[in-house]
Amino acid sequence: MKKYLLLFCLMALVQVAFASSLKDYPVLTESGIQKDSVVVEFGKSGKVVIIVESKEDFEKLKLMNINQIISELDLEENKETGELTIVEIKKRDGSVKEVVKVHENGGSTEVKVGGMRVYVDESGDNTRVKVETGTKKHSDPPFRSYFNLDLGVNNVLENGSFPTSDKPYAVKGWGSWMVGLNWMAAQRISKGFHWDFGIGFQFYNFKFENRDFQAVRGEEAIDFLQRTDVNGFKSKLSSSYLTAMTMLELDFGKMNDKGHKGMRIAAGPYVGYRLGGQSKFVYEEINGSGRRKDKEATGLYLENLRYGIRGELGIGRVNFFTTYDLNELFQAGKGPSLNPITFGIVF
Repeated sequence: MKKYLLLFCLMALVQVAFASSLKDYPVLTESGIQKDSVVVEFGKSGKVVIIVESKEDFEKLKLMNINQIISELDLEENKETGELTIVEIKKRDGSVKEVVKVHENGGSTEVKVGGMRVYVDESGDNTRVKVETGTKKHSDPPFRSYFNLDLGVNNVLENGSFPTSDKPYAVKGWGSWMVGLNWMAAQRISKGFHWDFGIGFQFYNFKFENRDFQAVRGEEAIDFLQRTDVNGFKSKLSSSYLTAMTMLELDFGKMNDKGHKGMRIAAGPYVGYRLGGQSKFVYEEINGSGRRKDKEATGLYLENLRYGIRGELGIGRVNFFTTYDLNELFQAGKGPSLNPITFGIVF
């Protein structure tokens, strides 16, 4: 029963399997069949041709059943795995592509037809049949371009560690946002291995933990002035950059034809040019007046050029990133020795 059921499943599926499996491979065909033959057609293009040499062979063919025909093919079975290849395609370069494969294991039989799978289980009281479509291979184009959005939190490192809270320039992580809009392109080097490059605009916001200190432009350097005459609510320093970046990316999902279901890692350098920079101090008068804002251009003491390393980690459809500036935020001798660092997510 199982073999006949598989036969009907094969006849229903083989047309689709051949359509997807044969389209990439040239097959030589004869203009006609010269000898006596039996042609079994199914679907729109499926065809099985049995050629006989004589009338005696034809009479013998009529006495054979489908199991005997398959056994007469003298197909080689893999003794270790139980797999039996029924249909295969031989390409012009000599390589072979298997199209139909049968695997028997006790009371169960599995038939793979191209990208489809038919499973028949007769080990129990009832026969179970399961048909599955094959995993769709996700395309990996040789070149593509796209836009993405970076959203992260900023901080700074001083001599390899975060400044303690008693420092006037200690940065508060929550509220110190980085927003970046990037145009990116990806060039495929090999399957799952890409060279990513692009250009973008980034806006950095460093919010100080000590909200009573205001960053002001001194005569020769940036000063952090403690405001005891007002009640401070917010103190921060901001800067914006035009940045070019490049990375090498390994996409394990595309390597295994799983698309975005795999893990991705990427890393590479970036360099940016500063477009602007200022400090903002939000306060309230001690006598209870409304809130006021003081803005001051402090960009003169920020480094005009920034460069560093960017890394990305992707899990499924979620991408994380981190950047670290190898040079300092302020010009030499114009402020504390701080190296910005950012953690965030890519949309």
